[in-house]
Amino acid sequence: MTTSEGQAAGRGDRAHYAQLLGHAGRATVALRPAPGATAGRPWGSGVLIAPGWVLTCAHVLAAGDGRRRGTGPDGVLGVAFGGRVVPARPAYDLSRPDPAAGPAARADLALVRLLDPETEHPCAWLSDQPATLLEDAYIFRGHDASGAGADGGAGADGGSGAGGGARARASTTSATPTSPTTPTSPTTPTSPTTPTSPTTPVDPFIAVRFGARDARGLQFGSDVRVTPGASGGPLIDCDRGEVVGIVKGRHQQDHVGLAVPVTALRGLGPEHLVPGAEGLGPDPYHALMSLHDRWHWAGQELGRAAGPTWFDAQHAIMSGRGRLWGVQERLQALDLLARLPAPRDPLLVEAAVGEVLDRGDRPGAWALRTWRDGHGALYQGSDPYTELRAFVHYLRIVAQLTADEVRDVPGEQAAAVRGQALRLAEFVQAKAVVLQPQDRRRIGPVRRRPRSVLVEFEPLFYDEGGAELFNWSVSEGYGQGQWLRVDVQESAGGVPFEQAREQVLRRLGGRLLRADGDAGPGARVRLEVAVPEGHWHTAAGQWEVAASTRRTARLRAVGSGRAVILRDQGRREQVDPAWLRRWQGLAAAPELQALRIAPRPGGGAARGSDEAVWRLLETAAEGALPALCHTVADGFGRDAVGAVLDTGFPAGLWPAGGHGEERHCDAGCEEFHRGVRELLQGSGGLARLPELVRQLRAKAAGAAEQGMHWARDLVLLYDDPEDPIPPLFTDRPQLSPG
Repeated sequence: MTTSEGQAAGRGDRAHYAQLLGHAGRATVALRPAPGATAGRPWGSGVLIAPGWVLTCAHVLAAGDGRRRGTGPDGVLGVAFGGRVVPARPAYDLSRPDPAAGPAARADLALVRLLDPETEHPCAWLSDQPATLLEDAYIFRGHDASGAGADGGAGADGGSGAGGGARARASTTSATPTSPTTPTSPTTPTSPTTPTSPTTPVDPFIAVRFGARDARGLQFGSDVRVTPGASGGPLIDCDRGEVVGIVKGRHQQDHVGLAVPVTALRGLGPEHLVPGAEGLGPDPYHALMSLHDRWHWAGQELGRAAGPTWFDAQHAIMSGRGRLWGVQERLQALDLLARLPAPRDPLLVEAAVGEVLDRGDRPGAWALRTWRDGHGALYQGSDPYTELRAFVHYLRIVAQLTADEVRDVPGEQAAAVRGQALRLAEFVQAKAVVLQPQDRRRIGPVRRRPRSVLVEFEPLFYDEGGAELFNWSVSEGYGQGQWLRVDVQESAGGVPFEQAREQVLRRLGGRLLRADGDAGPGARVRLEVAVPEGHWHTAAGQWEVAASTRRTARLRAVGSGRAVILRDQGRREQVDPAWLRRWQGLAAAPELQALRIAPRPGGGAARGSDEAVWRLLETAAEGALPALCHTVADGFGRDAVGAVLDTGFPAGLWPAGGHGEERHCDAGCEEFHRGVRELLQGSGGLARLPELVRQLRAKAAGAAEQGMHWARDLVLLYDDPEDPIPPLFTDRPQLSPG
């Protein structure tokens, strides 16, 4: 490009920037007392970001002494834009302390909800990626400096946001500003440091240089004075056409301007809901950004009477840059992602991004929360083809993961999710046609990553000699009740349990190694073993399997190298409410406590009908986890485990070789229960228990360790009702002896 061409492009960009800032002005509001109250000076600014929702700084809603500003009845305040003041109410405050997340998770952000859902207004575009160093950045000048009218509006005309606004779920307004919106430098006569008369038209946005990002937020030039009323307004990256931050103020020591990155919204959770406010449900961040992205896509629908949109300004800025993944692809992709359910675990997003970018390390826990956030992590900048390939690969993974989650789930809601996943897959296919053949092959079928391997023993019937006979299966698990059977031994007659176990062990080593490889570098999937009543003493952690795929590979105990858990073969798709309630209680408990199950004093053996055991279990605290030192193969221990399961407990601990009823508890039992108490007290919660038990088994296996023999054959019952074992692989009836 020649110098003259570059200058012409620069002038063109500046003209498009003016259009963008016009949209930003109409989406910027003033926060003030409720409609009808004495107007006074606006408290600060905010940005309309979704139908009925305003994003601002939390400190804007607080007075100078830190107390919440005076509002009308029920906390009503006023939001001024488009020549009017509409009622609203604070809904979320991200500056509130969250004991679980710590002070680092707090952000000076708040969300205000308009009370009338039919209120028409424009919306700004929030970036889906972290802000980077930029030059073409602008901040809202502030209500006092922009010549705003009595309503405190912040329109592009220096007054109240000219022309009203289109309904938020439809489109932005096409009103033309009544004063120039060409960006001005801080050194020009219209700088906020230059006195102006109240009637002098002033551009509502001022150019700044965004220079750094640290724990305080985004920093912009120290030569810019953040004027009163600017707090809560947008920091706009005109080169990308996005709001990247919310203006916070000016640092007292080094005098740099500060803004909160909009990516700090990823910390929004239900714990930030203001008491008494109407919220967005259990995952407010996903819900809010879904509303945002779907609204911007709807603004481009054919037949709409509204004028130019924010996207139109973005498209004009970005056109001609040779990007294969442009703003139009982004607009449609984010709309399609917004229609999908939120990922059940943020780690799925991070894993998908890591796979696409061939990056072994994760960006960090909770850095990416939704599919939208993952999209924002993929911009490559310099290489359009690499960028396109990354987005296609990522969206292909998301489409398949979403479809897999509901593949066999009945009902209209699951069918709707499958339909949306198919729409995303078709969009990806259309964009993949320009990829090179080797890339199309590599991005083809997305490999599912197993989380566990399940061995299940299915009891059939008893033979003439009274021996119980079994079939068995091995499945790979992907979470949420999603299983794929990879090995089955099914015969009409079945085999005794020990023979079935030996058949499994001959194949299990290779199966675990393959699952580890599919799960990713360094992964060790969990081994889950589902057994029926009478086999709860199965010491699966001591099973020895091949350590490699060599034909003469050595055998090693499986429990020291990977987590091993026991599951109840009698529990499957139909989840008992008590089971689910107990699981949720244990998962939420800040600390687990061992619940010792023992026969009643005096030597009388407690059977399954023993009311004392049932009362103990039914009245146990939410964090209680049963522990038995008796054998669970028969007698009291077997009946006690039956009671544990029938009262809904999903987890428990006992030794595979516990003592029988003929022997009273001794010093060895006390050592076992003391060790279990110590394990649970420092566990950090239910989710970490399988790995902690693995570490304990590995430590106990060392010959030099003394006093830990109780841990060598420790059995952990860990039965997750949110990930139930698959349906029976045979439809033959279960028969009892006789």
